Amino acid sequence: MTINLADYPLLSKIDTPHDLRKLTKDQLPQASNELRNFLLNSVSMSSGHFASGLGTIELTVALHYVYNTPFDQLIWDVGHQAYPHKILTGRRDQLNTIRQKDGLHPFPWREESEYDVLSVGHSSTSISAALGMAVAAQKQGNNKKVVAVIGDGAMTAGMAFEALNHAGDIKSDMLVILNDNEMSISENVGALNNHFAKMLSGSLYTGLKESSKRILNNLPPIKELASRAEEHIKGMVVPSTFFEELGFNYIGPIDGHDVKSLVDTIGNMRNLKGPQILHVITKKGKGYHAAEQDPIKYHAVPKFNPADKNLPKAKPSLPTYSQIFGNWLCKIAEVDNALMAITPAMREGSGMVEFSQRFPDQYFDVAIAEQHAITYAAGLAIGGYNPVVAIYSSFLQRGYDQLIHDVAIQNLPILFAIDRAGVVGADGSTHQGTFDLSFLRCIPNMIIMAPSDERECQLMLNTGYQLKRPAAVRYPRGSGTGVDLPDINETIALGKARVINQATNKEQNIALLSFGTLLTETKKAAKALNATIVDMRFVKPLDESLITELIQTHQTIVTVEDNVIAGGAGSAVNEFILSKAIAVKILNIGIPDTFIKHGTQTEIHQELGLDCEGIVTKINEFLNL
Repeated sequence: MTINLADYPLLSKIDTPHDLRKLTKDQLPQASNELRNFLLNSVSMSSGHFASGLGTIELTVALHYVYNTPFDQLIWDVGHQAYPHKILTGRRDQLNTIRQKDGLHPFPWREESEYDVLSVGHSSTSISAALGMAVAAQKQGNNKKVVAVIGDGAMTAGMAFEALNHAGDIKSDMLVILNDNEMSISENVGALNNHFAKMLSGSLYTGLKESSKRILNNLPPIKELASRAEEHIKGMVVPSTFFEELGFNYIGPIDGHDVKSLVDTIGNMRNLKGPQILHVITKKGKGYHAAEQDPIKYHAVPKFNPADKNLPKAKPSLPTYSQIFGNWLCKIAEVDNALMAITPAMREGSGMVEFSQRFPDQYFDVAIAEQHAITYAAGLAIGGYNPVVAIYSSFLQRGYDQLIHDVAIQNLPILFAIDRAGVVGADGSTHQGTFDLSFLRCIPNMIIMAPSDERECQLMLNTGYQLKRPAAVRYPRGSGTGVDLPDINETIALGKARVINQATNKEQNIALLSFGTLLTETKKAAKALNATIVDMRFVKPLDESLITELIQTHQTIVTVEDNVIAGGAGSAVNEFILSKAIAVKILNIGIPDTFIKHGTQTEIHQELGLDCEGIVTKINEFLNL
């Protein structure tokens, strides 16, 4: 099934924002409706992020209508809400390829379009980048306008406030749009605020405001009284004080689904001097009832029929590693009220929904604040509790300084459950968890474990929780293999690997050392090569006694990991072998020195030679050198 552009008389003629700007303002509501219907029909046929984009339709139309993009610069934070932006900027007919290998990137991406000013994947970066661009434009004197669109969720990160504080201090011309999709306002209040926003952004009000400040500048008592009166009047209808204390001119809230009002207000604000905040109220999933009712469920969707009331049920499958972790948390909390579980806004993704409902006093969602999450866990640990930080591999990068200073140096008993480790898939290079082994391995006091299946994962969670020191268990996105799980009291010996199969081929005499869930493919390769296969389990500490034995009885050592080769688990093996001054051939197989684009995990593993065939090929090529 394909989309018939004849059903979209206005949108079919919009190949660039320049075409959009040819429309009259009265045509914008129809263009917005067509854009919303196109997004609904396209994503329902191809899958992708959904609810956030439906909520930014009118805002996207208004921004591209008012601003001269791509000369004027528009930054989206985060990219989930940017599908309408992609449609209006020359990628309408490719939207059905989004998140697929060699298709459109899931987020704004500089390599993909001149309209994508900043490549984004994680949140809260837009204001910092926009301020840098605004300063650059000011220095160049080119009258380029800069706009950052940031969601209310992304505003919970410290980086956003750091940028606001700086922007309010240096007073560069820029507009920050706070896309607030949680706060609801009644029709009457909304109408009043729309009118008030137009008034506050108009030239008459801003002119009077600036003139009054100049006149009253030399009369401090009167100036203070006038300032208080202004704050009192504005405070009755807009929550402006916080942003204005930071140095921003605050306008809003305004209805984010009234495209004409948005155009009027944004048009007025376009030429205002200094840092501006426009507070826009939107609704996630706007225009599609099911997504409005459950925006979390419809955040990212599989292929579905828009006429159905529910998304298609997933085919029965084995539990995911995230679900296994969530179940483990519940089992531990049943017997240990000192457990404290922390997540930076990833309750659903990290499998913590049931835990949050059953043990609300032991559950903490700190919002999009990875740095705070880690140091908060440190405080809990100092206070005598047993924190578990559930965090995606690529999100942990943001808390690296805190991991070193506030956890590792102080040797605190915190367990890091690192989800989405290794190749993640469709979300692309910003979400691939391919660096954690490298950046964790160099930190003293850290224990690092990489389970090969879900049984090993729970054993390692048990072990890490009982170690009472900094420990990390990294596991991938996706389902386990179906093996039985251990008891919550069962642990494994620290730093001890397990030999899966001993080679009988004395000619090649290869030992494959597998770290993590690539063991399944590595075992196939070992069988094809008649090689020894070892599940290493621990990246730190390594099983040095076993490696010593292997290098004495094997001519070739091959390491396999779902992490970058540079500084990863294989590098740890290399370093140990070099320290023993024993001559042996060593091959490291893993992620090359490049950022991994989007595609399914299977597609990427095959492309990188991390499946059985690829592993065998790499080994044979190495032996034939």
